[in-house]
Amino acid sequence: MSALPPSAQRVQDAAAALGLAVTVREMAQPTRTAEEAASACGVSVGQIVKSLVFLGATGGKPYLLLVSGANRVNEKAVAVHLGENLTRPDAGVVRALTGYAIGGIPPFGHDTALATYMDRDLLAYEMIWAAAGTPKAVFRTEPAALRDAAKAIVIDVR
Repeated sequence: MSALPPSAQRVQDAAAALGLAVTVREMAQPTRTAEEAASACGVSVGQIVKSLVFLGATGGKPYLLLVSGANRVNEKAVAVHLGENLTRPDAGVVRALTGYAIGGIPPFGHDTALATYMDRDLLAYEMIWAAAGTPKAVFRTEPAALRDAAKAIVIDVR
């Protein structure tokens, strides 16, 4: 087995530090989008975790939403949970907050502490897959284990 790229190794190490027993895998094909990841992992799009970064519109607080690949975020509905409207930061801000490029953002192990919320729909699956630091690295885990490791609050995102 070859060594993981540094970004993927950071995710593997962060998972271990959180007590989450996962194996980061580098796939032969890209996993940048939920559709690509589902194809590469041989699962439904709903089983893919999209790690989406938003900023609070008033205070600029960063939020991480862990969303089922089958869902789109209803920003107005999520704003009710958060108590403020959301804005989408550009790729540079996302990288500065997380330490990862869009397409490889993991659900934990970021450069900045992010208030984390998890799509309730992810809990319907036995196993889910999430990005692991690069556009080709992923890991598989149980939804409840990810929720606990990421200290995520479960909400409806649709």
